[in-house]
Amino acid sequence: MTTPSLASEFTISRTHKTNRSTPARWIWSHTIRYWWLLIIIVIGALGNASLAGIMPVYVGDAFNAITAETPQPEKLLPLMWMIIASQIIRAILQLGRNFGADFVAQKLERNIRDELYVSLLGKSMTFHNIQPVGDTMARATNDVREINFMYSPGVNLVIGSLTFLAMPFFFAPRYHPALLLTPTLFAIAYFIALWEYLHSLRPITEAVRDTFGKMNTRLAEALDGIETVKGAAQEKSEVKLFNRQAGNFRNAFVKQGDLEARFVPMLLYGMALGGGLLHSLLLLRQGEIDAGAVVAYVGLLQMLMFPTFAATFAYTQVSLGMASARRILELINSKTHLDQNTDGFAGNMRGEICFRQVDFSYTPTDSVLSEIDFSVEPGQTVAIVGQTGAGKTSLVKLLNRTYDVTAGEVLVDGVNVHDWNLASLRQQISIIEQDIFLFSDSIAENIAFGKPDAMQEEIVEAAKSAQAHEFILSFEKGYETILGERGVTLSGGQRQRLALARAFLTDPRILVLDDSTSAIDSATEDNIQRAIAAAAKGRTTFLITHRLSQIRWADLIIVLKNGKIAAIGNHDELMKSSEAYRRIFSE
Repeated sequence: MTTPSLASEFTISRTHKTNRSTPARWIWSHTIRYWWLLIIIVIGALGNASLAGIMPVYVGDAFNAITAETPQPEKLLPLMWMIIASQIIRAILQLGRNFGADFVAQKLERNIRDELYVSLLGKSMTFHNIQPVGDTMARATNDVREINFMYSPGVNLVIGSLTFLAMPFFFAPRYHPALLLTPTLFAIAYFIALWEYLHSLRPITEAVRDTFGKMNTRLAEALDGIETVKGAAQEKSEVKLFNRQAGNFRNAFVKQGDLEARFVPMLLYGMALGGGLLHSLLLLRQGEIDAGAVVAYVGLLQMLMFPTFAATFAYTQVSLGMASARRILELINSKTHLDQNTDGFAGNMRGEICFRQVDFSYTPTDSVLSEIDFSVEPGQTVAIVGQTGAGKTSLVKLLNRTYDVTAGEVLVDGVNVHDWNLASLRQQISIIEQDIFLFSDSIAENIAFGKPDAMQEEIVEAAKSAQAHEFILSFEKGYETILGERGVTLSGGQRQRLALARAFLTDPRILVLDDSTSAIDSATEDNIQRAIAAAAKGRTTFLITHRLSQIRWADLIIVLKNGKIAAIGNHDELMKSSEAYRRIFSE
């Protein structure tokens, strides 16, 4: 059975839907939620630029009042008060613009980070198996932060610079229409140069973000495998590998800086200022304008410095933000063939299991399981044995749809696992793996992870069933002891007993123990065996183990070889009929 590609296994209903078709539309769909702040930003930018443009006009009027044949000093005091008042209002408007932009930026960072986090939690294991953790962390932290910077100061400066660019067009005609020539030529050349700049900038900023992700991936791998690195004395080689990735990031960043340094509008601004001054002086010589107009006009042309200067930084920040948005959206839009099937079957599970001609592979060319066919009655204990790489773990992970079958079907209580409500299916199946994951939280919180509302008495009872209560009480803070990351402060046996306690607390109808007692010492093994036997009563249990004492008492034993069932039956039957099974006991 095939299912359509979806963005996630699990989705959380949201009041606001985002448009994920393109990075620009996605960013805009987040931004438009705060339309009232956008209005504040635009009004603040227009007001700020307009009042900045009034300043050289007032200065020009004051110059005329002083240099007139008959000086008019009485005009200076009112002009002074108008300048002061206009700049106070301008400061207030600028504050509103900056506050609005920063507020939108912070809201976007929070909402996008939340959307990405929910999306990552909903992705299937197939996605997480191939997606490097370091790169994911880079996208979830640094790339999301770049979107914040894209708005503040990026978009904020872009809007502000464009309004400043418009002011000479608004004020210059009051002196002479010909004075529009210089700002018009500048604007045409400016936008052509800007288009070329942005066109060249996009691949560079994408390279900056990509190389940062790769550098972060290498760092995460080195830290995650730090014990292996130190055990092999490979610290120097790891430093070289990381330096190589850091060098690639540095080179991309230098290339970005080189492009910024050759930003043409800086040259255009100098030409516009000089050309505009020459043009206004010619008009003055012809008697078309007065000296105050020349002063005011040059002041208006100086407003072009802000869009010229800001563009280098602002548009780079916008380009980096869009590159980050593309990387984040790539994660969010990554497809999975697992769906949560909210309308699916969600009844109480009995534990009857049937595999019908199941094939499974991680890739189209890599067959892991082939022609798997068997049935399990509710409450039976099934042992799965075979050599490493035979497909034992892959088989049990088809039960809760950690992975989906390539062909055939898996039935639980006669219902295809595709037709189960995914949350209900997984809540009633507990898989305890050899590599136990514990969170950096208290022991009690770790045990209650699958049942957050569990009472303390339930947690303690589950720990006793898993033979964990005694060692927990040996800690000074008992059940409130905070574990290190991944439970590194505990021994392997202690971690596995906590995982067993976690499973016992959730009371699953199907329990899968994937070599989960391998790290338990022989002194504890008998107690754990009794705990597992007690836990297996009334529920279907799968054991993936090499311990012969556990294999013997299984109701059904499945022998896997090269991804196929080599033999199936109970212990006595297989000892008589299966050479592969006898070989396991003779080794």
